[in-house]
Amino acid sequence: MRIFVLCLLLLSSASAEAYIGPGAGLSVLGSLWAVLVGIVLALFAILSWPIRILWRRLRGKREATANPEPEGMPKQDALEQDRHERESA
Repeated sequence: MRIFVLCLLLLSSASAEAYIGPGAGLSVLGSLWAVLVGIVLALFAILSWPIRILWRRLRGKREATANPEPEGMPKQDALEQDRHERESA
């Protein structure tokens, strides 16, 4: 019975005719815009993750085939050996 009376009172109430200034509306719109942009950016990051990984793998393989390391010794070890030879000479 109480719920019925409460609903009846809420539905029969007159309009308040109160003024809400533009500041409150702009704050709500700004907050809503920030939340929507955040959701869109999060979805884009999640959905683009596999594409970015694939892109990095393709670029990494292309660079590795373009600059092959000499047989037998990695590039870093060869550079260190050259430096040691120059210092000892």
